[in-house]
Amino acid sequence: MPPQPPRRRIRKRRAAALTSVAVLTFAASTAGAAHLTTGASANGADAYGLARSPALIPCMISGPTTVQMTEGVPTAHGYARSTGTVHALTVMIDFSDAQGQGDALDRFHEFFPQTQNWFRTASYGRLDYRPETPIPRWLRMPKPFKAYGIERGAPFDPGYRKLVQDIVAAADPTVDFRDYDLLNVLMTPNAGPSALDTVLSVTFAGNAEAPVADGVPVSNASFVYSRQDDGSGTYDSTGYRVLPHENGHVFGLPDLYTQEGGGAVGHWDIMSEDWGANNDLLGWHKWKLGWLDAHQVSCASGHGSAEYTLTPLERPGGPKLVFVPLDDHTGYALELRTHEGNDETVCRPGVLIYKVDAGVDTGRGPITVYDARRDSGGCTRSPNVQAELSDAPFAPGETFKDPKARIRIDVAAADLDGNYRVRVTRQ
Repeated sequence: MPPQPPRRRIRKRRAAALTSVAVLTFAASTAGAAHLTTGASANGADAYGLARSPALIPCMISGPTTVQMTEGVPTAHGYARSTGTVHALTVMIDFSDAQGQGDALDRFHEFFPQTQNWFRTASYGRLDYRPETPIPRWLRMPKPFKAYGIERGAPFDPGYRKLVQDIVAAADPTVDFRDYDLLNVLMTPNAGPSALDTVLSVTFAGNAEAPVADGVPVSNASFVYSRQDDGSGTYDSTGYRVLPHENGHVFGLPDLYTQEGGGAVGHWDIMSEDWGANNDLLGWHKWKLGWLDAHQVSCASGHGSAEYTLTPLERPGGPKLVFVPLDDHTGYALELRTHEGNDETVCRPGVLIYKVDAGVDTGRGPITVYDARRDSGGCTRSPNVQAELSDAPFAPGETFKDPKARIRIDVAAADLDGNYRVRVTRQ
């Protein structure tokens, strides 16, 4: 089914904004303090449970230093931790020329508790995300919104720098910034254009040039602007999803959509499409964030054939990810996706196969999903979901081949419990 007009419009606007978003993220992703909290480690998931074992070392790909937001593991220094209890300072701000409408807590409840529930489900309970609002009212900025000259530019442009400084000054009498791991700024929805026209929501992650508050840099901050209303009439249940996407950057995850839109990964990861129906993160990201144990990840680095079991990614426990390294920067990931947990639109369950390239930066296509049924048009009719890749998973009896790398992946069988067996052959 061809995309509906609202879907086409949003994708076009988001893709059009990508170049500046990517540059902004690159500039903001340099090493720095990981949290607002002093004394906390700056190693991201590496310090908070990234699954490691000698057998996994060949699969711990990395990117060159020129890539500032890489898919490599472990996550680089400078990002907020993604396991355990994470305190998210959340403020609702308005301006004299864009005054907050109604109670500021209504804005807060557009995103919570949905966001914390999403992270709880996606992390199997390993991320205890706690949004805190010590200022439960609209926090008025001293300048009109237009005076800040906010643009999606790079680096941390003067408008954002001044805005954060003003937020810190306005909040500091009430807030001790050392008590928090990240900052969420919920703008009044009437500040800036509608999300149907352009996407202003942005995150500065690991920003070494961030303003300082209470002795710590405000280096991991997500700004959410107008309502992420995609025109499908499902805003009440889907509008919050822009925030877990933006917080994904705070935890070190890159954008998976490109200037062409979400065609590289489709709806298989919220870092690709954060509009429309609910979706999860890829298994690679769950490993990167420290949500999988060592025994749940298999590294298929040896020659010959080996079989592996995969249990549905959405279920806690069991083996979740097989990685087939190609070199120090790239490899194929295998995981089993089903219609469970955060995945609401899986219309053809099976083994998702995708290539991870740690040498490709955010917004430039670091992950590519392979489609088991190319040019089929997909199997979903859910609004604002990239349809073509919706039937991408491989079913039992189907095979993926990379002749150049001499790799073959066979989906061998599925059992009555919904688990799959895959065979990886390297010549």
